[in-house]
Amino acid sequence: MAGPKKQSFLGGAAVLAGAALVVKLIGAAYKIPLNNILGAVGKTYFNTAYYIYNVLLTISTAGLPLAISRLTSQAYAQGRENQKRKLFQVALRMFFVLGLVGSVFMFTRAGWLAARLNNPMARLPVRALAPAVFCVCLLACMRGYTQGQGNMTPTAASQILEAMCKVFIGLPCAWYVIHLGFGLDAGAAGAILGVTVGTVLSMCFLIFYLVRHRSHEIASDVPDSGGAILKSILVIGIPITLSNSAMSIINIVDTTVVMGRLQAGLHFTEEQAAALNGQYGFAMDMINMVVAFAYPVTMSLLPTASAALARRDTAEVDRIISTAFRVIVVLALPAGIGLSALSTPIMRVILPAQPSAALAAGPHLRILGFACVLIFLMILTNAILQTYGRELIPIFTVVAGGVTKVTMNYFLVGTPEINIKGAPISTLCCYTVIVTLNLIFVWVYSPEKPRYAALFLKPLAASALMGGAVWAAYGFLSRLLSGGGAVSFGQNAICTFLSIGVGALVYGVLIIALGILRAEDLRGIPHGQTIIRILRLR
Repeated sequence: MAGPKKQSFLGGAAVLAGAALVVKLIGAAYKIPLNNILGAVGKTYFNTAYYIYNVLLTISTAGLPLAISRLTSQAYAQGRENQKRKLFQVALRMFFVLGLVGSVFMFTRAGWLAARLNNPMARLPVRALAPAVFCVCLLACMRGYTQGQGNMTPTAASQILEAMCKVFIGLPCAWYVIHLGFGLDAGAAGAILGVTVGTVLSMCFLIFYLVRHRSHEIASDVPDSGGAILKSILVIGIPITLSNSAMSIINIVDTTVVMGRLQAGLHFTEEQAAALNGQYGFAMDMINMVVAFAYPVTMSLLPTASAALARRDTAEVDRIISTAFRVIVVLALPAGIGLSALSTPIMRVILPAQPSAALAAGPHLRILGFACVLIFLMILTNAILQTYGRELIPIFTVVAGGVTKVTMNYFLVGTPEINIKGAPISTLCCYTVIVTLNLIFVWVYSPEKPRYAALFLKPLAASALMGGAVWAAYGFLSRLLSGGGAVSFGQNAICTFLSIGVGALVYGVLIIALGILRAEDLRGIPHGQTIIRILRLR
């Protein structure tokens, strides 16, 4: 590739974070109306298809694109242009085969896969999502290649294009199919059609981008053989794939256990069990929307830190990882505590057409808000361990957490007094186990031991004060507007958004007053120097 300038760690993270913000805003314009259209039952059909899709996708693309990104960044740092080109060619052929196999399997075995999750009505959504596996495999390869060269812009643009197709194709399809009188399973399939079309168009965009920006530079380096390159990709990528696949597979097993315990253990019908599981799914949607902002940091961290390692610049690696830790902690703690403090009001805002489901999902989100913080930390610590070449460790920590989750769900969900309320509890315990183990291993293998107390204490104090301010603001505003009576949808929305504004203001003041944010944390992002000057950071 020629033309695009290599971005710094924070510059690349800022590009991806900006794209993530746009994608999540577009995603909210997709998910919120969709949840209201499908309801809790249709939501379970939609999620079942996604769980199956994620397993196949994770097996195909979770670790291998990171391996490509890491190897490309090393070749880039060493000036090996021919090595970089051959790496991309070998990877593209491998992803073509993986994607084709995954798509065919998902399409032809859709009914069997849905039945294995105790949710046979999800057959149509599973089949509608099958072609996306092939396209996303090729997308992952191309994104890994461009990210490895420190250029996050193509990934960001393709993600936005993909998200827009969900809104403008998937949402109308879901509404129209249900409007015609077809079932919720067909409505979920219509919604998923937008996802499939989005991956096709994003793939076409990246192909056009790579062709237009292909490098014509004449290089003299001798690239490794195709077999050696393939081996390098697999040696790095398979352990990462296994760690990420473990969580996807555990989610599949967990869904099977939850649906099975609700039906066989508590004697709910399939539709009743789907409704309960859908309420938990609504709360998880909020968490997934927020934790997406961890990925820009980790996606930028791996290639930049790997390039520094290739130059044997350990001081730069330590600086990058320390900055990533601070950025994630500053984002994760207020996000999780804020979701927990305003759990039911937030669910009421996003589910106006499903008021009973919103009230049921609120307590789930209250618990999952704390899990949100842990998921941020899991994503970061996994990336740090992978950067240090300890790719196997996240496999074992994720499996340990997954076993905790499945075991707890079996007993908690199967208890009549608890039933679906056990799902968020087991999720919180799952990520507690994973993050505790990951933090221990990061401390063991880091050349400069991270000072966890210094990293967490001030942001935790600021987030707790922010959470208290948010909770108090909502209580005061809701009593003021409702006169002590029931809070209407409109009043709740006003109180929720104003309370979020109060929380943002309080937290912004505290992170500056307590010295949580440093000048070096902003220097690498676009217009960072201006922000540093305005806030007078050191």
